[in-house]
Amino acid sequence: MKTLPKNWMTEGLIDFEYKKYQLLAYLKEANKEFKHIKLYPILSDLIDHHRVANEIQSGKFELSNLFPKQLDSIDFEQFSLNYSNKIKEDSLMEVVSKINEFALSRLSTQIEEGMAIYDFVEEQIEFDPVGILPIYNREGFILLSQEYSSEVYAFRYKSNLLQYAGEKFRSIAIWMVRQFTKSLSNTFERIKMDLVKEIKELPNPATWRLHSRQNLPIEQTLLPIGKRLLLKVVS
Repeated sequence: MKTLPKNWMTEGLIDFEYKKYQLLAYLKEANKEFKHIKLYPILSDLIDHHRVANEIQSGKFELSNLFPKQLDSIDFEQFSLNYSNKIKEDSLMEVVSKINEFALSRLSTQIEEGMAIYDFVEEQIEFDPVGILPIYNREGFILLSQEYSSEVYAFRYKSNLLQYAGEKFRSIAIWMVRQFTKSLSNTFERIKMDLVKEIKELPNPATWRLHSRQNLPIEQTLLPIGKRLLLKVVS
């Protein structure tokens, strides 16, 4: 999928028509992803670009920080590098401001479309525990299934606490372990028992059923939304 560099407004040719074309080509690709109900990574990418554009407009982010910098000198006493902006022309700053204003509204519209799809997908999803949940739920399994399909994808998850800038965040890592075929005898409870026998380091794992009533992309949509649902219940 066509991506947009983080500093796309100040990289390469700084021309309003060219940057307009660059942005619209990116949004066209994003729209294609949304038409196929593929939300990630495009939705989070759009949100990041919108955040930067919004910070520039509100003055929280210095526009000059987006321009490429050159090394001027090295301060050996303070052990620091001194940089200056390569581009200082006011006219270019005005062009970038115009590009940013144009981009902000287009990014907002695309994000609104993505969030509408996200809400639709979330309504199609059932997220329930399989069996009795143990007190320790920071590790376990997710059993992913879809309507009109007997395939069940078993994923293992592990939650960790990350610390960044003095704040703590919880992350979820998910990886696939096996694929099963569901039947009258091979229920979700039976699949959980088989996983326990196979992966003995988790004798009493928290196990969740993630079921979609629509046939949706797994990697780009169901798993990312499943991770967000999991973050709400993992303690």
